[in-house]
Amino acid sequence: MTASTTASPTSTAPTAGQVWTRARGILAVVLILVVAGLTFAAVRSGTNHGQLDPRSADPRGSRAVAELLKERGISVTVATTLDEATAAAGPDTTLLVAGPNLLTRSQQLRLDEAASASAGRTLLIAPGPGATARLAAGARAEPHRAVRPLAPSCDLPTARRAGTADMGGIRYTPQDPTAVACYPGAGLPSLVVLPTGTGGDTVVLGSPDFLHNERLDQQGNASLALQLLGSRPHLVWYLPSLSDPSATTDDPAPGEGDEEQSEGGTRDDAADEASFLDLIPSGWLWGALQLALAASLAAVWRARRLGPLVTERLPVAVRASESAEGRSLLYRKANARDRAADTLRAAARTRLAPLTGVPARDAHSPEILLTAVSARITTRDYDLSTLLFGTAPSTDAALVLLADQLDALEREVRTS
Repeated sequence: MTASTTASPTSTAPTAGQVWTRARGILAVVLILVVAGLTFAAVRSGTNHGQLDPRSADPRGSRAVAELLKERGISVTVATTLDEATAAAGPDTTLLVAGPNLLTRSQQLRLDEAASASAGRTLLIAPGPGATARLAAGARAEPHRAVRPLAPSCDLPTARRAGTADMGGIRYTPQDPTAVACYPGAGLPSLVVLPTGTGGDTVVLGSPDFLHNERLDQQGNASLALQLLGSRPHLVWYLPSLSDPSATTDDPAPGEGDEEQSEGGTRDDAADEASFLDLIPSGWLWGALQLALAASLAAVWRARRLGPLVTERLPVAVRASESAEGRSLLYRKANARDRAADTLRAAARTRLAPLTGVPARDAHSPEILLTAVSARITTRDYDLSTLLFGTAPSTDAALVLLADQLDALEREVRTS
């Protein structure tokens, strides 16, 4: 009885251990990202609401002044839609508009109508030219200046009691003779109080910096903020939102288009003075930080897998003709006639040098190699300098001709 042996097939599928070794790096990175995201969300939840937000404890938030107002019996309400802001306006209410430049033209017109009829106080934070023309017609916005400590230089009791404060930013030219202008910089004020004629007033501020948490305890910022925002028992802090339904309509009132045209053309300048960074929510900073952390971890993870190049023997023998043909096809596909010509000439010079007695180190020196080759040939059908050190051929046919001439030159030198 003949015993037959059958070789068991060798499996090429990765084992469970190999799969775990390959996947553990990816799983570790994913786990770190998830933990970092949850940590950032937990730390930032409830405390980060953006710049000039009365709920934000960030350096550029305004939670500090809101808390001080609440301690003095002033109710602080945050409104994120135009309907909420206009509904809350009244004679006993101060309406602070944190981003008048972010409102559309129709929103600005509706807000101005409601504020004028409320007999309350309206504070506009850094309105640009378009917003000023529609929300505070008694003033005209001028170019921006740096924010710095400025003296009141006016008779407004609120400003005189506060004294020097961090003001500046956009400056304004009062056009209403009853307006009160304070904190001038370069001759133009950055705080203007405009009476509305119904017992209320509109306060135009060139910069929100004195309301920020990081500056509230400097100069007379706290005093100025508490007096301006606490003149009525109720404060409505209006933060314009992109999700506000009223932002989707922009129907000007009759005659408004003509007025805009006379001022330089009809346009929607809801963000005419807002920079790109001002329009980015502060939460995106943490998102960018997480992406940077993920990219860094991925780079570290992948860098561990890289190392110096290691030469190894090919598992099979490849004929030289096949390698040459493969490389030539790559050159042709890339239309790299210059690289192909350089390779052909360099190889020809390397082979011609020992045949003519030229040292290998001088094989690519025109002065030495051309002299030695000229002494070994008798025909002058081609220019040796152009043939061995010339420019790249311009066509495929010229490249083939170059190869043929190099072969002919090498045969003649070998047989001479």
